[in-house]
Amino acid sequence: MHSNDLAQDADLVSMLEQAAALGVWRLGTATGRVTWTDRLAAIHAAPPGYAPGHALEHVAPEDRAKLEPLLRECAASGAPFDQEVQVVRLDGKRVWVRALGQAMRDADGAIVGVQGAMQEIAPPGRPGTLMRMGASLGGDAFATVDRNGAFTSLNERAEELLGTDSRQLMGRRLWNSFQKTVRLRVEEQFRSAIAASKPFEFEELDARLSRWLEVRGVAFAGGMAIHLSDVSARRKSQEQLRLLEGSISRLNDIVIITEAGPFGEPGPRIVFVNEAFERRTGYDREEVIGRSPRLLQGPNTQRRALDQIRAAMEEWRPARVDLINYRKNGEPYWVDLDVSPVWDRERKLTHWVAVGRDVTERKLAEEKIQHLAFYDALTKLPNRQLLMDRLHAALADPARPREGALMFIDLDNFKVLNDTLGHQKGDMLLQLVAERLRSCVAKGDTVARLGGDEFVILLENRGDKPFDPATGARAVADRILAALGEPYVLPGYLHHSTCSIGVTLFGKSDRTVSELLKQADLAMYQAKRAGRNTVCFFDPEMQAVVSANAALSSDLRQAWRENQFRIDYQPQVGVDGQMIGVEALLRWLHPQRGMVPPDQFIPAAEETSLIIPIGRWVLDAACAQLAAWARRPDRRHLSIAVNVSVRQFRHPEFVDEVLQVIRQWDIQPNKLKLELTESLLADGIDVTIAKMGSLKDMGVALSLDDFGIGYSSLSYLKRLPLDQLKIDREFVKDILTDANDAAIAKTVIGLAQSLHLDVIAEGVETEEQRDFLEKQGCYSFQGYLFCKPLPIDELEAFIDRSAEMVPA
Repeated sequence: MHSNDLAQDADLVSMLEQAAALGVWRLGTATGRVTWTDRLAAIHAAPPGYAPGHALEHVAPEDRAKLEPLLRECAASGAPFDQEVQVVRLDGKRVWVRALGQAMRDADGAIVGVQGAMQEIAPPGRPGTLMRMGASLGGDAFATVDRNGAFTSLNERAEELLGTDSRQLMGRRLWNSFQKTVRLRVEEQFRSAIAASKPFEFEELDARLSRWLEVRGVAFAGGMAIHLSDVSARRKSQEQLRLLEGSISRLNDIVIITEAGPFGEPGPRIVFVNEAFERRTGYDREEVIGRSPRLLQGPNTQRRALDQIRAAMEEWRPARVDLINYRKNGEPYWVDLDVSPVWDRERKLTHWVAVGRDVTERKLAEEKIQHLAFYDALTKLPNRQLLMDRLHAALADPARPREGALMFIDLDNFKVLNDTLGHQKGDMLLQLVAERLRSCVAKGDTVARLGGDEFVILLENRGDKPFDPATGARAVADRILAALGEPYVLPGYLHHSTCSIGVTLFGKSDRTVSELLKQADLAMYQAKRAGRNTVCFFDPEMQAVVSANAALSSDLRQAWRENQFRIDYQPQVGVDGQMIGVEALLRWLHPQRGMVPPDQFIPAAEETSLIIPIGRWVLDAACAQLAAWARRPDRRHLSIAVNVSVRQFRHPEFVDEVLQVIRQWDIQPNKLKLELTESLLADGIDVTIAKMGSLKDMGVALSLDDFGIGYSSLSYLKRLPLDQLKIDREFVKDILTDANDAAIAKTVIGLAQSLHLDVIAEGVETEEQRDFLEKQGCYSFQGYLFCKPLPIDELEAFIDRSAEMVPA
């Protein structure tokens, strides 16, 4: 490792400088590569960054034989070594060093290398040599002891370090200056060194003065020359370094230290990684030392995050980003990366320290939560919320081109599939539709599911590939119509389906998200009305109609609250001209609009469901009028026909409501005639027949209105419990001039006769029309020839006048 490999901050740099007497080296057993610190290179008179070819290259030849087996044994069994040897510097000069080594192990305890330190020491020899060395060092502490370890001389520095003057130390044993727990061991080492004439060396804590002393001795004839050094600072530095290195090595977070090089190509070089880096990335330390951190990047690494780091490094400030990195095996992972600069005492940038925490699980959880919040569970498409976010972004961001198209897609007759084959196959179809829709758009366009069988596509002109929104939307719509028109293979079933598409464009004028959605929806319904399996573009005229309908619906609600509705009655007469009944007709007198035609407000009432309470009110009013006429002999023969809308008839409580109002007003049920439209036959015919049967059982008369213009079917007609067919005014109007209308009228009359049903014609305005109908067998009429619709008071007066005109 490098001497600055553990640098994290300025304090650590200071510690490394204080410990500069040590040169550190490392040997990888797998690679055989040796790395040196700059301090070790300086001991060998080598330039910074120098590394030898092999571990023993600069050891003096005569000392290799004793160091090589120690190195080999340490690499094999982990046995540490401590040996004094000579090294040959690059300038040819020899120096004595103390070489220490210990094994490096991985997380499983296997030996992966040897690391150690070298410290330049005085050469062993005669005391005169040591004393001359001491003289040259000036301020160091020196002393001599006899062969029993008693002090025979001390210089002032030695007295200072031992905390006592020479008068008290002379004759005192060397080891007695240290704490009792180590005195025996120091004495044994001293006597062994004297006996063998070997160098004597130890470091111990002087408990009295709370400092560490290094003691080196060289034997001579009369005893031993002693060199004393206060190594407290070095010991503290070494302990802190060992603690720091041990802590960093065992961190679960990844630690990478790089040199302070520029961030461009090839970028700063890695000088240190910890064990967590090796575990989490799969790279060995030897594989990455000297290389750029770029080796951890891959295809999905965020360029924006890298630019953020680059900008911070150029300004010598910290940066923190979430980044996708890649392991050695190519597997991506998320890392929360904190990059900090390291300065020396002169505020010179020396290194960058990157600490990364693997946050892959957190990111995956966030992505899952985001997917649940913003994506449809069935189709995996963006949901309404994500679509709205993207729409707002497309309209609100001035930096992006605000042009594009919004497309609404609705499957035709999807309900039939769900009702006949079940929701499981319906869900399968929706998944297949989602896949086909994705294949019809470019990357970056949004395909979303709103719910049910409704899908939305957002086409954006992002500027990188400009397109005309109208042309692009038309091309995409054509692809969708073709793709969704292909058959779908469902389990045990080949399904054919089509879709209707509505398109609105944005970018030419300011529109809100809500307005765009409404416009696309309107265009889609226009495509439905145009016959399905087609595409329609929104236009302002369509919006005007919708706005008018919306205003009409609002006025309808107010009209219902303020009792603006009334009922007019139009007489129905027999062939003799006498009244046989009336039809109740709903009228709306608006305070500003005036009299609103029924063909304008009845559809709006149907759409808003107001037709249900309004229909109840008309039915109740008609029955009340029948009850009033039942008390008058000249009126009790009259019937009242009431129109019933499809929505009102299909209400679950309709039959019960009719029965209730009949009982409430105590009327004869056969005087109440319910006029039903042919649109009831379009769907749910069995339910319709059952309800009509219940009404028939009550005694209520049933008439089929507007016969011949809707969903007539003879197979249905013969099953309906009807009393009457009503010829629509559209056929009566041109019955004398249009052969087709005349033929239809004849057919309806003939059909009624064959089914034993009464028949009535509405819209009769001339004597000629009445005569023609009478000749064909129609004997009941309604129209302006007889009387226009009248309020009840005017109707009563009309009845009275008619009675006066009839001969007694």
